[in-house]
Amino acid sequence: AVVAHVVASSAGFVEDLDESFKETRKDDIWLVDFYAPWCGHCKKLEPVWNEVGIEMKSMGSPVRVGKMDATSFSSIASEFGVRGYPTIKLLKGDLAYNYRGPRTKDDIIEFANRVAGPLIRPLPSQQMFEHVQKRHRVLFVYVGGESPLKEKYIEVASELIVYTYFFSASEDVLPEYVTLPELPAVMVFKDGTYFVYDEYEDGDLSSWINRERFQGYLNVDGFTLYELGDTGKLVAIAVIDDKNSSVEHTRLKSIIQEVARDYRDHFHRDFQFGHMDGNDYINSLLMDDLTIPTIVVLNTSNQQYFLPDRHIENTQDMVQFINNILDGTAEAQGGDGILQRIKRIIYDAKSTVMSVFKSSPLLGCFLFGLPLGVISIMCYGICTADTDGGGEEQEAAKKETSDRELTDEGSEEEQEEDKNGQYTELSDGELKQKDIMEKKKD
Repeated sequence: AVVAHVVASSAGFVEDLDESFKETRKDDIWLVDFYAPWCGHCKKLEPVWNEVGIEMKSMGSPVRVGKMDATSFSSIASEFGVRGYPTIKLLKGDLAYNYRGPRTKDDIIEFANRVAGPLIRPLPSQQMFEHVQKRHRVLFVYVGGESPLKEKYIEVASELIVYTYFFSASEDVLPEYVTLPELPAVMVFKDGTYFVYDEYEDGDLSSWINRERFQGYLNVDGFTLYELGDTGKLVAIAVIDDKNSSVEHTRLKSIIQEVARDYRDHFHRDFQFGHMDGNDYINSLLMDDLTIPTIVVLNTSNQQYFLPDRHIENTQDMVQFINNILDGTAEAQGGDGILQRIKRIIYDAKSTVMSVFKSSPLLGCFLFGLPLGVISIMCYGICTADTDGGGEEQEAAKKETSDRELTDEGSEEEQEEDKNGQYTELSDGELKQKDIMEKKKD
């Protein structure tokens, strides 16, 4: 009873939405979970979503939390661009922002607060700047007055607010160690230092912010790797076991960290650095069995990857390996060619079959044994039908041949009469010859 009461109370902070939501939603900011009743991932998200509703209500957030059965109200879900389940969106006026982060309470709440708030948040004092800098590992700041650069900054912020925060400040609010070559300027604070956007070297502002929204060194998982695909960077990863404290695991991780820190100016435009715990995900991605600890460089744009051709002993070896990739001398493996796609289909099918049998052998036998049994019966029936048909055709052919022989040669009596006829004809000929000889004699 207590559990039921707690569940009912938590669910009360999440509103069930129906078709009237289309008319009333613009009056508030909404965080909505579009779900399907039969979806396993949706059921897994439900308790987390109830916690989000409780937290948002307790902190006095202006964001209202709701959920909608997208299968019952498919027209509304389709209007909001829902293509899969669950889909989390923050609806703010006429805008709809997709959430793509981890499905945890803290990450979802941070996303809601970030997107629901001001697009560009002002930093009026040094104390506020220091407070914000402690809270955020990556911090984008615009410095200066009205300008075309500020207009571009606002435009980019409206697109990338789903990923990171955007701030503005005056020059006197910045830390004393910051020096700017000119104003206005866009800066990013991360990794214990700062970097200034240069249009001539860094290109488009949106692309630069998208590349710089990650720290120089990351703990990489499957979701992070997917997000890094938008940056266009190669990802250099030390694949290790975090629970293994041996020298080799620690050494490879330290080498990647040192390269990320000490060679940032050389490689930050082309490379992202980090480490990954375990090789299960990377093995499924590469369709290979990598022995850990190891180092791999991934090209997420075309699914190519690079493995060192020799053992990485120190930072210089890693730098040389990266330079070989940049100048094209390192051998690329994988890719998205036809053969690799066929290999991927086979690999995924094999992995699916193995996972089913591993998790539930009886279910696997039923799912795969039943179709195989039906196919076997069909094949047996086809082969048996061909054999019987062949025997009948053979018997018919024999009968037809026999009839043809009887028709051509006749019966035994007819053949006997033919012989007698031939004998009679021969006797008449001999008689005629005898008469001629007698006449000649006379």
